[in-house]
Amino acid sequence: MSKPAQRAMSRYALEAARLLGQLIRVGRIERRITTAELAARAGISRALLYRIERGDPGCSVGAAFETAAIVGVPLFASDSHAVSARVIAEGERLALLPKSIRGTAKVVKDEF
Repeated sequence: MSKPAQRAMSRYALEAARLLGQLIRVGRIERRITTAELAARAGISRALLYRIERGDPGCSVGAAFETAAIVGVPLFASDSHAVSARVIAEGERLALLPKSIRGTAKVVKDEF
């Protein structure tokens, strides 16, 4: 089976990828890291870094998250400065997600 020429993406997913790319670019510039340095530290090519910064949704999530971690983009709501390698506790959500989709913990009454 052949690979589809272009995969359909929701506008929300495209905007999230674009936002993450912009945050990575701003973080890189604020830290005065060149594209070559960041690509080398992340173990990716400069071309892939450019695609990530442009918000290309075809880039791997691992590469995008690694570059975000290097430049200090907080990915989780509980992160205050940078992403840390730790076990994510229950209830934490991505900081890129809007507050409106975060569910509240409802107590279920299951006594019959």
